[in-house]
Amino acid sequence: MTLRPRPEILDIHPYVPGVSAIPGANRAVKLSSNEGAFGPPPSVASALAALATQLHRYPDGGAARLRAAIGARFGLDPERIVCGAGSDDLIFLLCHIYGGPLPEGGSTELVMTEHGFSIYQIAGRLAGCSVVKTPERRRTADVDAILAAVTPATRMVFVANPNNPTGTFLPAAETARLRHGLPPYVLLVLDAAYAEYVDRPDYEPGAALVDASDNTVMTRTFSKMFGLGGLRLGWAYAPPAIVENLNRVRSPFNVSLSAHDAGIAALAEPGWVERSRAHNAAERARVTRSLEQSGIGITPSEANFVLADLTTQARVDTADAHLRARGVIVRRVGGYGLPTCLRITIGTAEENDRLLDALTGFAAASP
Repeated sequence: MTLRPRPEILDIHPYVPGVSAIPGANRAVKLSSNEGAFGPPPSVASALAALATQLHRYPDGGAARLRAAIGARFGLDPERIVCGAGSDDLIFLLCHIYGGPLPEGGSTELVMTEHGFSIYQIAGRLAGCSVVKTPERRRTADVDAILAAVTPATRMVFVANPNNPTGTFLPAAETARLRHGLPPYVLLVLDAAYAEYVDRPDYEPGAALVDASDNTVMTRTFSKMFGLGGLRLGWAYAPPAIVENLNRVRSPFNVSLSAHDAGIAALAEPGWVERSRAHNAAERARVTRSLEQSGIGITPSEANFVLADLTTQARVDTADAHLRARGVIVRRVGGYGLPTCLRITIGTAEENDRLLDALTGFAAASP
């Protein structure tokens, strides 16, 4: 007999990150991973430099100063915040805590939308859940479809709001309707990784529903707006009982010393969020308008990326090759059930100029 993994492990397709480089290209524009256009705030470099002689020290296992800073920045109770090595870390933990086999036999179910973030499926399958995908409406989460998919075996519903890779969002009234329509034994996880980019009065990232219930969690990240993707830092806001369970099972030092202090520095950078959001809104509108004028369909986005529909997979193949030949990297999203689309991060104005020159040129030559 040979060593074998659990059978469900072999059914998991590994997460495929955005391409980072083009072989042979001197200077590539990377618009494939939804990284913040301006990198980390300047204060982060100073914070990291100050740690150079302290790296032999273990970090605070409870990330107390970081949780206090998050609480102060977003008006939340630090005691209801748990930090992790990216929000993915906390998503995996939630699946392990509330997923797995049912006491009476069979598997718990995790419900997500058909074009939802792929980590939900990976984390759910690793925890032993059956993953159920519901249809979307115009590439937006459909609350009625989600509610219709719930069974006595359902234990978790994951909704990214705004969603990756479509960029679409659910208004606050719809997320509240979803929560009220779910049974009390179902955990609703609202993944608000792109919340800082949304500037709409009808949007609420999830904190209000967490405060109003004992079975809702909001997850957030420092990887996008705050430019700390390379340090892996995320957090969750949750009811006390869920916080207690997360703290039971998380790694003792799941937030590194550098991520901890960089997060505090990023939160304190004056005007960073406001400037970044304004840039993203203006450039997203410009990219959308230019591509639509070129005949390329764009899904309305509230995040720091747009989803471009090239109508056929063959045209996506050609467009992607055309962009790479000109030093521009975007994201293929066939693995998300969107084989005719490219996801394009909103970069700096100069990066977006290069993208538009290449992609509108392609559209003109290949209508």
